[in-house]
Amino acid sequence: MTKLQELKRHLRSGKVYRREDLAQWSSSVDRHLQHLLAEGYLTKLSTGVYHRPKQTAFGKAPAEDNALVEAFLKDDRYLVTSPNAYNSLGVGATQLYNKTVVYNHKRHGNFTLGGREFEFRKKPAFPKTLTKEFLLVDLVNNLDHLAEDREQVLARVKERALQGNRSALNRAAKEYGMVRTRKFFNGLAADTHAG
Repeated sequence: MTKLQELKRHLRSGKVYRREDLAQWSSSVDRHLQHLLAEGYLTKLSTGVYHRPKQTAFGKAPAEDNALVEAFLKDDRYLVTSPNAYNSLGVGATQLYNKTVVYNHKRHGNFTLGGREFEFRKKPAFPKTLTKEFLLVDLVNNLDHLAEDREQVLARVKERALQGNRSALNRAAKEYGMVRTRKFFNGLAADTHAG
């Protein structure tokens, strides 16, 4: 068995690899990478990040967002979302955005991975998974960047906030909200105590 065939045995279809992952199985990693890329066995997603595409009935399947992001960041602490997620809240957000946002602790900026655009935002804190409370807080945090009518959306967020799990929402606002966002949600708590 050649060294190249030996390397191929380690590469699972659908997985994303960094160059240093491959170096553990190959002493001539750059030469082997050139071969694997030339024959289409691997595809290059960004500098130092490669994908072993999974073959489907429709051709080669693209790498999954999570696999891409994790290999790019070399970290499993991140949260992938999109402004489209706000549409599920029922607060009048209906625009569709062609944007994938990645909250993480390491990188900031726009990066193209596997032919797709990702906006990486470095944040001190974010939840492991998307929750309704986090999305409401995140929506108010990002209101200036959305195409929706701000006043209408805020009025609906207020309605939703008053109907939902108040303690979870207050916790989310405290942990993930910008100053203005925290003031907005604290104001709602004060309104209900006054009323």
